[in-house]
Formats: sequence, C-alpha cells, structure tokens
Amino acid sequence: MPDGDPQLKPRTLRDPASLVQAGLARPEAEPGLRRVAEHFAMAITPAVQALIDRDDPADPIARQYVPDVAELVTRPDERSDPTSDAPFTPVKGVVHRYPDRALLKPLLACPVYCRFCFRREVVGPDGGLLTEAELETALDWFAATPTVREAILTGGDPLMLSARRLAHIMGRLSAIPHLDIIRLHSRVPVTAPERVDDRLIAALSTDKAAFLCVHANHAREFSPAAKVALRRLSQAGVTLLGQSVLLRGVNDSSQALENLFRAMLSTQVKPYYLHQLDRAPGTARFEVPIEEGRALLRGLRGRISGLAWPTYVLDLPDGAGKAPLGPDFAAIKDGEWQVEGPLDGVPYQHHSRHTNSENSDS
Repeated sequence: MPDGDPQLKPRTLRDPASLVQAGLARPEAEPGLRRVAEHFAMAITPAVQALIDRDDPADPIARQYVPDVAELVTRPDERSDPTSDAPFTPVKGVVHRYPDRALLKPLLACPVYCRFCFRREVVGPDGGLLTEAELETALDWFAATPTVREAILTGGDPLMLSARRLAHIMGRLSAIPHLDIIRLHSRVPVTAPERVDDRLIAALSTDKAAFLCVHANHAREFSPAAKVALRRLSQAGVTLLGQSVLLRGVNDSSQALENLFRAMLSTQVKPYYLHQLDRAPGTARFEVPIEEGRALLRGLRGRISGLAWPTYVLDLPDGAGKAPLGPDFAAIKDGEWQVEGPLDGVPYQHHSRHTNSENSDS
C-alpha cells in the first residue's frame, strides 16, 4: 500500500506529487513527470498500487501505469489516432470500421491510464462523456443500421459509467432486433474490482449474448479481489474474454505470457487477442518487434492448452482492420504440406488428397 498515514483511506493517484509521496517516483523525477502530465492523463487506483513492488525498479505493474519522461518523445511513425477512429465516425461516439460491428464510446474516462494507450491523447479525467442527446443519437444510429450485428462498448472504460446510465445503454441495445451480441471492453475488474457490485451486475442484464473483454497484461493483475469480481460477472452470465498488449518489460517472455494466459483461464477468462503495440505518441519504449512476438508465441505452442492461445494481431492504419500475426507451423514444399509438430519441432509431411466429388458426401 502507499506510504503515509495508515488511517487515511487509499485514493487514486492522479498527479506527480502524489506519486512521489506514495513512493512510486523519485523526488528528482517530479519536474519531468509534471511535463508529462500536461499532455497525458495519469491515474493509479488503490487496487493497482497494492500490486506494485516498490523494491523492484523494473516492476511490470508499475511500468504499465507510472508515467515516464520518455513519453514526451514522439517518433515519426507514431500517430495520434493510430487505429483511425476519426474517419470512421458516422456520429459522435460511434466508430464503424467493420460491416457487422461497431464501437460505442459513451465516455473517455478510465479507472487507470495506461502509459501505452492508443487513445492516450483523448482519454482523461474530464471524461469525454456523451451528453444525453449525443448518446441517444448514437443509440439511434445502431437501431437504424441493420448490417451491424454486434455493439462493442469501449472508450474509455464503459464500466466507469454510473449503473443507471449503463443499464439504460444495455436496455436500448438489447431492444434492437438485429443486434445479436453486446461486447464490453474494460480494465475495471482488475484495476478497480470494487466497482463490480450488485448494481453494476444488474445493469449488465440482457437477453443478448454478452461478452466482456478484460484487458490485463500481467498475471499479477489477477489479484484475489479481481478474481472475485470476475467470478461474479461469470456467474451473472457474462462470457469473459481476455485481451492483452505485448509490452517490453511487462510480458515480453514466453514465461510471462504463459503465466498471464494461465491466470486468465483460472478465472474463466478465455485469452482472445494479443495485440501488437499501437504506435501512439510516446510509446516506443514498450514496443516488441513482430518477429520477436511470433517467436514468443511459437515457444508456447505445445506448452499451454489451446484454450490459452490468443490471436496475435496488428491493428493496421487507415481502418484496414486487425491482421493476424501468429506463427506459422505449416508450409508447402514440393507440392506437399510440411507441418511442424509443436511438441517435438519435427516437420511432418501431410499428403494432399483430392476428393472425388462423385464419391464425396453431399
């Protein structure tokens, strides 16, 4: 827990001075961190503070949330909107890149602010909350767009909404006949698990298929309190998926990834996506080259269950979508498939077989 009076209730740290007081930054670093705070929001919840090892200067939890002056350096290939939300925004709060699904961003506030966030230039404590009129316009867009089968609540973090507002959104989306799926993306269960209370659970009620993608990057984020929160969501009928970002100094080893994916599965969270870092301003210190990421996943094949295997993806610029990057275990050589065994690394020949259409099942 943070240093200080033990009688004081732990609070979210939101400025460099509080970081220094909590022992998460050196006093001499404060001036530089103040410059970072002028550009990018910061917040570290009590739950996250409790996970940080202050004796480890390379602590992977701290690295995700504690600002660094390196964030002030923007490289030429970094973009303020790396996933191209803006060109695909038909109405405020909606992003429509894929034909069958669309994002709904009801707010741009988060419980914590990741130092590698791809929306780091727009998220912050002011919240970016849609007005009532803007929200209704966004929901009306979903109702008027029958090609969209899946609504994805993101932001910001939709579980930071009040239970009343979240219930209203879930109710409106649930009443749209052509929507089959409601998906939510959130850090709340691992960074502010106390928010997963009876009112939030009730607000998520829907007769649609409901999925919650939990963003976590390190096994230690699955604290006892986080496990309770996730269990409550699962018991309420919400299917849990996991999404992570491959990050230098956080999970850039096969062992760290194995531990992360095992921690997810132990809480009934199915690893879904492992993201290659989006090149947002000031995030270069986190990037792991694609070839290294592919090698890390290759090293896990055969060591972990297929349930623990995520899709490794790169979100391409200009709205081109997520491209799979996963390692290959098969290639054609001399007209025949050579398939590498994940347990022994030996290539096995798989003969191509042409089916006679007259004898095949129809």
